[in-house]
Amino acid sequence: MEIVIEMKKLLVLGVGNILMMDEGIGVHAVHEFWKEKEDFDDTLVDFIDGGTFTQDIFYLFEEYEQVLVLDIVRAGHEPGTIYSLDEDDLIQNEKQMLSLHDVDLLDSLDMAQMRGHRPTIKIVGIEPEKIDWGTQMTPVLVKAFPAFMKVARKHIEKLLNGI
Repeated sequence: MEIVIEMKKLLVLGVGNILMMDEGIGVHAVHEFWKEKEDFDDTLVDFIDGGTFTQDIFYLFEEYEQVLVLDIVRAGHEPGTIYSLDEDDLIQNEKQMLSLHDVDLLDSLDMAQMRGHRPTIKIVGIEPEKIDWGTQMTPVLVKAFPAFMKVARKHIEKLLNGI
């Protein structure tokens, strides 16, 4: 008897530390999406607050065809710059740091693959202005937040519709 596991199409994973100012933008974004949950088909997509996840959550990746990560990206551009990246961008560009979680993210994907399923991954990131103790994002990121959410929504729509 073969057991068939139904995978959802998309996991939107907000990553970051909300106690470290701009570092928490991915988590703030997921919390915003939770307020809009009626706009999304919950049989296709889940929104998860990944916090400062470690490799311990690799098992989550096994349940999805695709993962969209929302996080900060340090690439040396102006604070508030928004990036759309693929896994290859992370591997090929060592100077482009996906927050503090990039190593865990790639390791988690590798572990999921070893267990039988590796989803495709996309990242929507934003250049932070300041990472320091504090629960509020900097004014620059607060101003850029609606554009960050808009880019994330476009990616969700594309990923769910196979565009």
